[in-house]
Amino acid sequence: MVRRLRRRPDRRRAALEVELERLREESARLRRRLGRLEGERDLGYLFVLTYGRSGSTLVQGILNSIPGFLIRGENRQALRHLWEFDRGLVAERSRMRRLQRRAGDEPGSSDTTAPWFGIDGYPHRRALALTRQLALSTLLRPDEDTRVTGFKEIRWDQEDTPEYVAWLREVFPGARFVINTRDLGAVSQSAWWGEQPGATAKLVERERVLDALAGQLGEVAYRVHYDEFTADPTVLRGLFDWLGEAFDEERVRAVLDTRHSYQPPAAAQPAAEGDVDA
Repeated sequence: MVRRLRRRPDRRRAALEVELERLREESARLRRRLGRLEGERDLGYLFVLTYGRSGSTLVQGILNSIPGFLIRGENRQALRHLWEFDRGLVAERSRMRRLQRRAGDEPGSSDTTAPWFGIDGYPHRRALALTRQLALSTLLRPDEDTRVTGFKEIRWDQEDTPEYVAWLREVFPGARFVINTRDLGAVSQSAWWGEQPGATAKLVERERVLDALAGQLGEVAYRVHYDEFTADPTVLRGLFDWLGEAFDEERVRAVLDTRHSYQPPAAAQPAAEGDVDA
């Protein structure tokens, strides 16, 4: 009996030591992840720009087949809300500073009776860094082994899209953009596009916006065309070279052989734009 009582504390101690070691490893993992989120400049950023029914989900799958890549799907341009927040405050800061200069006051006035007190001190650069941290921790959520992260989106038809993309480049230093297109005749007949009056004209305008963006982005953008890479996957070698990644034709063909399109049940209501992609 005495011998048995002595062994039990030893077993408990050993179990506690094992659990303590596990907690140490978990803590170290969380510290590494926190450090990555706070000092994420070691991450690369990649965004897919396109329109609905262009094969963008397939492009997403091809990119995610690269080890270390984590490209999320659509988010209905969630970050535009943060851009509008930042843009509005930067504009008000500039306006107030102009008024202060005209009045001979120093920017950053501490006059608490002023109706716009404090707006002239809006920290734009800090806001960009905090926006990046928020996007990484909630929207992108990179894994420990993630080297490149981003998302694909089909909603780039607003007139202020170039300004929004410029802001994305500020938020995500070194960001690059894959611009995907497809034969517009085929797209206009696909899913909900075929039910929309003037679908071809709308698509022509969206592709015009993407063309303009490609010209503005220059070397940080790369164009792919659905009809070309589905007919001959080896044309994607140029994309992989641009990314600085090894082209694995067998792996790419395996992705192409996997269905990447959501198809609603036959009895379902007609899908809204962006709910069905090819």
